[in-house]
Amino acid sequence: MEWRKSSRSGSTGDCVELRQDLAAVRDSKHPTVTLPLTRTAVRDLIARIGR
Repeated sequence: MEWRKSSRSGSTGDCVELRQDLAAVRDSKHPTVTLPLTRTAVRDLIARIGR
């Protein structure tokens, strides 16, 4: 599975990417650094961002 860029990311290169099979997020400017999260934490993060 590949990393998915947020649909809300602009063209400035300031992007947040998500990879569901790893339950992790990363900053596209620093793709070698990832933040592993539990699936529950990913769902909570997405819910909070969507507000």
